[in-house]
Amino acid sequence: MSASLKIDMKVVVVSDIPDPDFSGLEGGEEQAAADVLQEVVAWYNAQIVAERRAPVPDEDRIGELKAGRQAALADQAQLATADTQETERIAAIYAARLKELKES
Repeated sequence: MSASLKIDMKVVVVSDIPDPDFSGLEGGEEQAAADVLQEVVAWYNAQIVAERRAPVPDEDRIGELKAGRQAALADQAQLATADTQETERIAAIYAARLKELKES
């Protein structure tokens, strides 16, 4: 007896999701900063996985990607105690970095 299993999957590409605008909400700056940092971390994760799966992984590139991811995670942890000005600064830096990473 043979059984078959059908799995339906939906793939959502992160770049297809519009950037949320939380500016009118209380605490919106913090959420916007957290969101952009999470996108940056996800970009680094995807690049690390892709590099590891390459026929000949570039260990130097993997190291650079891990360092970039670690810096983003450290800044993400800073958001818990950051004031509004620091939060806005972090959000601006990582919004620019995300744009740069996606264009590279």
